[in-house]
Amino acid sequence: MAITEPAPDGAGPVEEPRRPDSPLLLTLALLTAVMFQDSIRGALAAPVMQSWTTVFVAVVVQALPFLVLGVLLSAAIAVFVPPSFFARALPGRPALAVPVAGAAGAVLPGCECASVPVAGAMMRRGVTPAAALTFLLSAPAVNPIVLTATAVAFPGEPRMVLARFVASLLVACAMGWLWHRLGRTDWLRPPARSAHEGRSRGAAFWGSVRHDVTHAGGFLVVGAMAAATLKAVIPAEWLRAAAGQPVLSVLALAALAVLLSICSEADAFVAASLTQFSLTARLTFLVVGPMVDLKLFALQAGTFGRAFALRFAPATFALAVAVSVLTGAVLL
Repeated sequence: MAITEPAPDGAGPVEEPRRPDSPLLLTLALLTAVMFQDSIRGALAAPVMQSWTTVFVAVVVQALPFLVLGVLLSAAIAVFVPPSFFARALPGRPALAVPVAGAAGAVLPGCECASVPVAGAMMRRGVTPAAALTFLLSAPAVNPIVLTATAVAFPGEPRMVLARFVASLLVACAMGWLWHRLGRTDWLRPPARSAHEGRSRGAAFWGSVRHDVTHAGGFLVVGAMAAATLKAVIPAEWLRAAAGQPVLSVLALAALAVLLSICSEADAFVAASLTQFSLTARLTFLVVGPMVDLKLFALQAGTFGRAFALRFAPATFALAVAVSVLTGAVLL
């Protein structure tokens, strides 16, 4: 039913244009699918589409349990662990607080979406920015769920798990120390009050879970679609040519990690499907993604200011690529 509002100057009611809602759009999509089911069935029967569907479903089914578990634990930490805990647990000296914060990220699971507000809450409780930023980078990169997912995605390759842990922890700590030495207070806007504060813990927990599952799940689907397209649609000669160039392959997967913005609990399964590329190139994908991607840049700019994000993200990207290559050369 259209909504009417009084028109100015007593000209009578004016009807607002009716906007389609989600159920209506879903109904229209289903009707369209039914009407063109023969064409759709024929397209899906093509060998290319069968290959695409196989890779897409395999990546999503393998990654989804780890994504959900990571979101649940991340929301629990963000809501039930008071940020004052970190202020009490970390050393007072920033140079020592940085590696301790990096190690804390290894035992406290957190996805990228949750690590940014947690780091902001830590700063509001008096934690030095260098340590909070180290935790921001390490929590989604080296926590147990991410490492377990990597081991499952790369069976028989324990070196990949070790390389991911070492490279990610080194980058997180190096960026913390770099900020401590070179960072300026006018680059970092004081973080605003967390959206969880002022709400009951139960409401905050389930609100965080719903947001992160929807947000991260969408990026997982996009990542799985991209991996399936690379495997099934792009000519194999092109991928072999790119993968055969060590520098190009590393830079290509680093850029792909930034663009796809896949949750760290699920990115190992996308990397594992890119079999044309070397382990070092795929390691770069796994190290860069949880630290620098499009959604993280937006979150960091919104929480700490654009001046911070424009400096922190490029420096993290360059350091992540360099450390990944060096770690891959030594361990892989």
